[in-house]
Amino acid sequence: AIIMALAKAQNLEPALVKAVVHVESAFNPRARSVKGAMGLMQLMPGTADRFGVDKPYSPEENVTGGVKYLRLLHDRYDGNVRLALAAYNSGEGAVDRYGGIPPYSETQQYVTRVLHMTELYRCVLSGRKNCKS
Repeated sequence: AIIMALAKAQNLEPALVKAVVHVESAFNPRARSVKGAMGLMQLMPGTADRFGVDKPYSPEENVTGGVKYLRLLHDRYDGNVRLALAAYNSGEGAVDRYGGIPPYSETQQYVTRVLHMTELYRCVLSGRKNCKS
């Protein structure tokens, strides 16, 4: 419910936000990466600060910050979801430096995986019963 409400509040597709949470943390609000990313949307400390997230392990605060960041990236890259996702994963600087999705296998796989999961969640959220993973 948090994901749906916050995605709609930022005018983002709920299926996309749900896919990012799935890929980032597998819906574990206590997730922490070896690089220090935290919570459902795996916010780095600087990103959490940038978007006013005081409690990064709070599902609502984490998703609020992550969705605001995703919205900013979506706007920055003129609605290009692939570039927004690449920047979410590897940083805005990397996308800008390479003029597109960076040649990092992790980022390329991330974008592909999130887009695949977005299609799956789009199907599920539409109420269809023949959605395939």
